[in-house]
Amino acid sequence: MSDTPRPTTDARRTFFAARPAPGSSVDLGVSIGGLRLLNPVMPASGCFGPALGRLIPVDELGAVVTKTVFGVARGGNPAHRLTEIRAGMVNSVGIPSRGAAGYLAELHPRYATLGPPVIISVGAHRPNGYAPVVRDLGAAGDAFELNVSCPNLDRDGTDIGSDPDAIESAVAAVRLETDKPIIVKLPVLASSIAECAQAAQAAGADAVCVANSIPALPLEVYTRAPAIGNVIGGLSGPSIRPIVLRLVWLAARSVDIPVIACGGIETADDALDYFSVGASAVQVGTASFARPFAMVEIVRTLQQRCADDRVTGIRDLIDLWRAQ
Repeated sequence: MSDTPRPTTDARRTFFAARPAPGSSVDLGVSIGGLRLLNPVMPASGCFGPALGRLIPVDELGAVVTKTVFGVARGGNPAHRLTEIRAGMVNSVGIPSRGAAGYLAELHPRYATLGPPVIISVGAHRPNGYAPVVRDLGAAGDAFELNVSCPNLDRDGTDIGSDPDAIESAVAAVRLETDKPIIVKLPVLASSIAECAQAAQAAGADAVCVANSIPALPLEVYTRAPAIGNVIGGLSGPSIRPIVLRLVWLAARSVDIPVIACGGIETADDALDYFSVGASAVQVGTASFARPFAMVEIVRTLQQRCADDRVTGIRDLIDLWRAQ
């Protein structure tokens, strides 16, 4: 990932050498449908590229999640695409994509050599647009994450993921195309996150991811002009964590399938907060831009916390806290 800070050679060597000892009794494994992950930590789509495999021991992650793939090639939004504000980071990349064919030819072979299961993020601008992309991707990947935060061109540009009927239609069509696990990544701005999660489950999804970035309009400090070329972007970072914690709590209470949390996760304590409200796994996004090692640090710290408290997994650790 070209915009990820490159650690020094000594820092990389030290980090790779600090792998946990083999034979650990701590089991952090989690299942998403029929897919078994080594642990519950993975990158958020759009915040990870195969080049990161040269910087960190990616094989210690539970999975890798690709950047969103559309059916045909498309460009991104105009510059500037990224800015920092006091509340966090606002991006308006616009999800550039090489299309399914370009992804298969150029990117998937690189993701597949990293080691962990590959979850392919899929985008479309109509509910019936996801299934053809999944069909074109064929045998590639181990699971699909449907990015339903895309604007629905059949409904005046409202997010597909804010409409339970649109979610159900999209997931049901994809379910006919694949028997691989389907994850539905829901937006923040939904009238009822519970109803959206329930619609995904009813149509055959194996998990939901809660949530995407929050729509925001950052301004330049002195000119008061929009700070990014597309005017509107997505706010991410630690400031959104309390908002997403509530959404994860609501979603986890409403469905039986796993909930993957995504929003402001920087440390193992942040991940444990999400696990305590019902999440089964977490995705790390913005933190990786400043600290490429963040995901692996979270995995190792979770392992150490469980070992220190002599429990075998995350749920046991949370139960231990609650019993105190």
